[in-house]
Amino acid sequence: MTSPCPSRCARPARVLRRALLPMMVASALAAPAQAADLLTIAQDALQNNAELAAARSQTSGVEAGRDVERADLLPQVSASGNLTHNRQYESQSTPGQFQGDDNVNRFGITLEATQALFNAIDSRQVERSEREIDQQLYRLAATEQGVLINVSSAYFEILRAHEVLEARRAQERAINRQLEQAREQFEVGLIAITEVEEAKAAFDQARAVRIAAESDLQVRFEALERLTGQRYESIDALGDELAIAPPAPTDRGAWVELAMQNNPQVLASQAGIEVSRSAVEIARAGRLPQVNAFANYNYSDSDADGIDGHDSSSQVGVGVSLPLYTGGRTSASVRQNTYLLESSQYDFEDQRRSTIQDVRSSYTRVTNDVSTVEARAQAVVSNQSALDATRAGYEVGTRNIVDVLNAEQNLYNAIAELAGARYDYVINLLTLRQQAGTLDEEALAEVNAWLDGGSVDFQLPDERGSDPVMDIGERPTP
Repeated sequence: MTSPCPSRCARPARVLRRALLPMMVASALAAPAQAADLLTIAQDALQNNAELAAARSQTSGVEAGRDVERADLLPQVSASGNLTHNRQYESQSTPGQFQGDDNVNRFGITLEATQALFNAIDSRQVERSEREIDQQLYRLAATEQGVLINVSSAYFEILRAHEVLEARRAQERAINRQLEQAREQFEVGLIAITEVEEAKAAFDQARAVRIAAESDLQVRFEALERLTGQRYESIDALGDELAIAPPAPTDRGAWVELAMQNNPQVLASQAGIEVSRSAVEIARAGRLPQVNAFANYNYSDSDADGIDGHDSSSQVGVGVSLPLYTGGRTSASVRQNTYLLESSQYDFEDQRRSTIQDVRSSYTRVTNDVSTVEARAQAVVSNQSALDATRAGYEVGTRNIVDVLNAEQNLYNAIAELAGARYDYVINLLTLRQQAGTLDEEALAEVNAWLDGGSVDFQLPDERGSDPVMDIGERPTP
């Protein structure tokens, strides 16, 4: 399998401009304020998210690796020296032969410089490092977009949980009023005790559901804290007049094309092909000669008797080495890396197919959400009318209390389901943009403009002072 590398395989500046949000990071140093909006919280995440910080450090490491490989092509200068003391204890001699010193000190120094004139292996290793940087930059962009979608999802999941909680609280209050009314009617003999027990059972169930909703809200809130490293007192709420519309562009194929051009995971997989291709070229370069220029200078001296002056010499030249036979290592390395190249091509194809499927599915979900919100809103109206009619029937004796309780439960379930549908639409829309590689500051700002519904306050238990396990800790410093 082969995969062409179009212009988008080059340095991913376009994707980075869209995915990396430097303006957001630059303004993210302030402490979280009350009624924080989505952009503010996204800034906190970009500044404090541990996964993203790790990806940035990894990117810096990959960039430093390029400099490591490039250093082999630059002049190499070394110096070495030695100082020795020789002591002679016994030696054979011829009568009349001069006997040298028993103790001799020697000193020597060598300076050497080499410069690669032709080294295909090192040159192609530098090329591979450049392609590894491109791949890592795409991965960094993917990580950042992943953080943004996770933060956005956590944000709107909090708002969803809050609206559901408000619906469950209203349900509990309504059923409690119905229970009180039933008790009053029982005391004057208008209804049987069974109806009171039915109301009491419905109230207990509503109370249990409300408690579960409160727990869910706290869990959602703490999930956001983990992503941002911040605790917020309140966040902006979604307005009631949310414009529910199909995603633009309205053609599913256009979203797929956007993903193929901008999705950082797709582009990272495509860049991985070029990394593997570079590895093949490195293996093939093992058959080529290496040419180096060299120069050295040697100096030595000793304090031996009968020897004056010192020794010094220098060399300048060019060295050539050519591998003739390496036991088949070079050929085996070429085959090995060729298979790895083929594997990376299949990885790219798998990522491409997966992304296409995800984009198509997300687009379908968003378009369906538009109809679902409309249907849920109509269901609230219908259930309210049904409740009003049931209560009227109860007042005249044509309906019993169970009918009223069921109608009230249906109404508040419909309200909770409408809230869920609204937030499904927002989250799925942002997910679609993330899969298309277009989740950036502009996209978040567009959604942030929908937050005109006041603020949602949170009074969660602060356990930091009593339970160190609850402390997520400070951001590490190098």
